[in-house]
Amino acid sequence: MELERILHKHGFGTRKACRGLVRHERVLVNGVLSDDPFADFPTDGLVFTVDGVDWPYQEQAVLMLNKPAGYECSRKPQHHLGVLELLPVQLRERGVQPIGRLDEDTTGLLIITDDGQLNHVLSSGKRKVPKVYLATTKHELDAAQIAQLLEGVLLHDEPAPIAAAAVEIAGPNLLRLTLTEGKYHQVKRMVAAVGNRVEALHREAVGALTLPEDLPAGHWRWLSAVDLEKLVKST
Repeated sequence: MELERILHKHGFGTRKACRGLVRHERVLVNGVLSDDPFADFPTDGLVFTVDGVDWPYQEQAVLMLNKPAGYECSRKPQHHLGVLELLPVQLRERGVQPIGRLDEDTTGLLIITDDGQLNHVLSSGKRKVPKVYLATTKHELDAAQIAQLLEGVLLHDEPAPIAAAAVEIAGPNLLRLTLTEGKYHQVKRMVAAVGNRVEALHREAVGALTLPEDLPAGHWRWLSAVDLEKLVKST
């Protein structure tokens, strides 16, 4: 693929702007300076560098973010900063968007991509992709509440009871739930339905993909081939 097209695809501006980056000697390909915007390069394993920052070639952008509290999962946020503000402008220019949403005050694993097919697969209610949440509750949990969550609770505007796929007490006021649906404020509403209240909520996993312990809040990383395989196998 021509270097100009590679840069354009990765959000580095218009074709003209990308040609300028190359001609001003700001771009390296696999560590070698290139001043020809029309030079062809094989994309498999390609890493290009712009102004000292390395970028692996990504046919589709798929990444994970450790979402902090205080950010909205929307391209047009209304009351808080949008979660996409945590990403480099080049990724935002690619048109990436979160797969599903986490509430403004919910933290944890968020998958972000410009791959429409992957977004559809992971968002589809028919696929029942499990998502694991760790909820801090106001009151200490008991066996009766756990049983209710597993049996199903009736939520407002829902025609039938909603049940958790798995529930465990992770501490006196810590509840780990696995859900396969994506209802509005589902964890908070389910916990409220059994007479408790969610004080804090954190998503630990989507399918077989778990949030790495070494990824700080507000930081992101590309999904590896192994990560992607875990996601696909979850659907």
